[in-house]
Amino acid sequence: MKALVTGGAGFIGSHLSEKLIEQGDYVTVIDDLSTGNFNNIKHLTDNPHFNFAIETILDELVIDRLVSECDIIYHLAAVVGVELVVKESVRTIETNVLGTTIMLKTANRYKKRIILTSTSEIYGKGVNDSFGENDDRLMGPIVNSRWIYACSKSLDEFLALAYFNQKKLPVVICRLFNTIGPRQTGFYGMVVPRFIRQGLTGKDLTVYGDGRQSRCFCNVTDVVEALILLSNSSKADGEVYNIGSTQSITICDLAKKIISLTNNSLKIIFVPYEEAYGEGFEDMLRRKPNIKKIHNAFNWQPRISLDDSLQSIIEYEKDLLNIPQ
Repeated sequence: MKALVTGGAGFIGSHLSEKLIEQGDYVTVIDDLSTGNFNNIKHLTDNPHFNFAIETILDELVIDRLVSECDIIYHLAAVVGVELVVKESVRTIETNVLGTTIMLKTANRYKKRIILTSTSEIYGKGVNDSFGENDDRLMGPIVNSRWIYACSKSLDEFLALAYFNQKKLPVVICRLFNTIGPRQTGFYGMVVPRFIRQGLTGKDLTVYGDGRQSRCFCNVTDVVEALILLSNSSKADGEVYNIGSTQSITICDLAKKIISLTNNSLKIIFVPYEEAYGEGFEDMLRRKPNIKKIHNAFNWQPRISLDDSLQSIIEYEKDLLNIPQ
């Protein structure tokens, strides 16, 4: 197979590209390196199965050529991370909405299968114990830029399903819940790499809000396995699947766990949301996926524990910081 991975120099995209090449596929990555990192894919550049284009997905001529040459598209390119979304609202909307529009339009021109990665942010301020793919969603007011990412990805999903229903484009929507692993950066608000980097550099861990909000963290290896599994089956076309762990942990307990793994002398500092993100910021109390749909259809479930994931990230960060293992 010839795969096109948009955002392939990013955290998840680089792991996906690596796995596809490992199983014998040819991979072309397009990434403008605005949030992706060339070092994530540098080790692949000498592989004859790998090609890389430094370009934006908003360039329709480039996208047309790359899509015409591939067999399948994994569309991961997006503006992500709470901090970046709040600060770069225009860029978020243009990249997430216009970029996905271009990808779907071009995929339809050549009738190429497309795997669209979406997000648990879709569920907004819902208070369910766990969220199923067809659950109702509750969004905050449009004056609050916190919800731009969720709304932009919602529109992406609506458009993707419209292409499937109206134009018979083979498309699969994958809603990812808090993916973690080596290569993820904490620069844009990702909590796990931020906590680990603070712990390894001897800085107290900063928890936004009261820390009682809970999340489920899934290892990128498990997520990539799910993406490839769904890409290989036509029965997934036109469907939406949650992908994530079902093991919840509060952010405060996550901070305590990382302190115990990095530097027991550190403490937790609580930072009000307003101080971190500005007035009116809203957060979700819990975000846990119901994964019965993908499990029943494809027998997929996460295999890697949170503790093992954290340990692998700590080892990766120690290498970057030149800290002895």
